[in-house]
Amino acid sequence: MDTNTLLGPLKGATRREVGGVIVDVVQTGNARVKRIVYPRGFRWSSNMKEIVGTPLCMHAHVGFLASGEFDIQYADGTVEKFVAPQAVAIAPAHDGWVVGEEPAILIEFDFEGETVERLGLKRG
Repeated sequence: MDTNTLLGPLKGATRREVGGVIVDVVQTGNARVKRIVYPRGFRWSSNMKEIVGTPLCMHAHVGFLASGEFDIQYADGTVEKFVAPQAVAIAPAHDGWVVGEEPAILIEFDFEGETVERLGLKRG
């Protein structure tokens, strides 16, 4: 996929950068659509843990991996691999890292603090 198109301006978005990750957010009714660009070499436990202050990422992620590849490891040691193009559903309490030499571009949908409940992503 042409990453130039995926990285172009996103109409109506607000942009922020956190720990090297670029996040563009558009409010869509009661939900948000986000374009998240994880740079090559990114690892949550190395780049975000100190910023966020939790040992693992406590956000749920649901969306579409449009480009790149990343792995997720849950607290119990379970590893999931994601390679574009692929739908993504990740429960809270995980570490994650970009695999390979290109950034991972995730198009994500969330309901702010209600994502886990509204999308049924509780991990058992």
